[in-house]
Amino acid sequence: MRAVLTRVASASVTIDGAVRGQIGKGFLILLGIGPEDTPAVCKKLADKALGLRIFRDDQEKMNLGLQDVGGEVLVISQFTLYGDCKKGRRPSFVNAAPPERAIPLYEQFLDECRARGLEPQHGEFGAHMDVASVNDGPVTLILDTDDWR
Repeated sequence: MRAVLTRVASASVTIDGAVRGQIGKGFLILLGIGPEDTPAVCKKLADKALGLRIFRDDQEKMNLGLQDVGGEVLVISQFTLYGDCKKGRRPSFVNAAPPERAIPLYEQFLDECRARGLEPQHGEFGAHMDVASVNDGPVTLILDTDDWR
């Protein structure tokens, strides 16, 4: 699994002109799922992502976590995180999990948020979405579970 996690002052997702989800301070997580990913990998990514301490404390050090600051989470499915741009000018997405494999893991990630006391806002898997964010910092991190194997 791959996640691009951005610390945001606010973020929202709009589908067909209607706001589907929005948050204030928190994490915008773009989530990509690969064909070899498993529920155990999903849980491990959720533990890492949702446990990051990247908010500033009183001494201006990144030392506080999402729950310490009352932060929120917006999760967006993003198969293009598995795009391969090595050849040609059009990316190949053969390394992304097919929907029948990806959707259950996307739903599990949302459940992992809930299990940690966070009610995730989210987009719609496979939909065309307009995502807006006000980056805080900016602080953006890439988490790739392939690097942890």
